[in-house]
Amino acid sequence: MSDSRSESPWLVVGLGNPGPTYAAHRHNIGQQVVDLLATRVGGKMRPHPRGRADVLEGRLGGVPGVRVVLARPRSYMNETGGPVASLATFYKVPPERVVAVHDELDIPFGALRLKLGGGDNGHNGLRSIRRSLGTGEFHRVRCGIGRPPGRQDPADFVLSGFSAAERKEVPLFVDNAADAVEALVAEGLDRAQNTWHG
Repeated sequence: MSDSRSESPWLVVGLGNPGPTYAAHRHNIGQQVVDLLATRVGGKMRPHPRGRADVLEGRLGGVPGVRVVLARPRSYMNETGGPVASLATFYKVPPERVVAVHDELDIPFGALRLKLGGGDNGHNGLRSIRRSLGTGEFHRVRCGIGRPPGRQDPADFVLSGFSAAERKEVPLFVDNAADAVEALVAEGLDRAQNTWHG
């Protein structure tokens, strides 16, 4: 049996909503992570002709590095699955080599959790990807944003900016999440979990 690790790239998708209005929202932390990874790769994301997404092909995780396609869908969160499925088909990426980087309400702000498969936990982006890929067996890098204060509606909370105190921590948070993605694609899930689940 051939090793898909050497045959196809990883598809790393930053979840969020398009446009400057949403860029700094909690719901867009995944896109911030992918933007940082693009900087590390050293290129510029460009529109893909088929995927309704901006993409950048490159290598992550050291030298020579692991082939990746970084993607930032240009659709809204609840329609993320279409662009992801199109890119997976175009680049011949199996579901287990798709990485969704996304916000997670049930994890404290700044904490990271990595996993393969699982439910969508009410996250519209994950639900859309699961529906379009026909499976939930893709990797997730879950970026903790914490629960809303008081009785604030979670939908309003994710579509708002970070607090003043959190904003000071966001650059380190995004940097750590980018490191976690690199560890996942270069070293595998178990080793990445050992590093980031401390």
